[in-house]
Amino acid sequence: MTDQPAKPDPGASQPQQAEDRPGRKLLLDLGPLVVFFATNYMTGDFMLAVKLLVGATLVALAAGWILERRVSMMALVGCIAVAFFGGLSVYFDNDLFIKIKPTVLTCLLAAAIAGGRLIGRNPLGAIMGTQLRLSDEGWRAISWLWVAMFLTTALANEIAWRTMTTDAWVTFKVFGITAISLVFGAVSIPIMTRHQIED
Repeated sequence: MTDQPAKPDPGASQPQQAEDRPGRKLLLDLGPLVVFFATNYMTGDFMLAVKLLVGATLVALAAGWILERRVSMMALVGCIAVAFFGGLSVYFDNDLFIKIKPTVLTCLLAAAIAGGRLIGRNPLGAIMGTQLRLSDEGWRAISWLWVAMFLTTALANEIAWRTMTTDAWVTFKVFGITAISLVFGAVSIPIMTRHQIED
């Protein structure tokens, strides 16, 4: 999330912007997952759901750029991963690729953050630094918490796709992984509040 602050709209009040932005971001983040789940649920055609997931993810990324004139690093990485693994699933007509996408992506993110911390770098701060200002201790705590979140997601996804039916995995992908992120996000809030650097 190497976002630059959005340019203020002279025709809109700041309070209105503050209200609109979180809802819009939530829609762009969760919209493709809702399309994926709904398509698979209503049609039973998993590959069609994958195609629409890839398309909706690309549309959401483009919409984010058009509306905000910025694209977060996490959103870009996620979009590339969905397009790559989804494309492989469609091309080879094999659902394995899209199912292992959460495992591969979250393991890579965990490794990048942990590796950076171990060599004295702050990868998470480089990604989120324009949105969040924390003390060194705060960045350290949040970084390791995110490593734990990504590894938990990877482990949960491995268990899920190996033991569940495809339809059940889709439900886990949409709701289970989202729930893991929300739990860790809730745990992050007190840490960020405690270590936030005020302007």
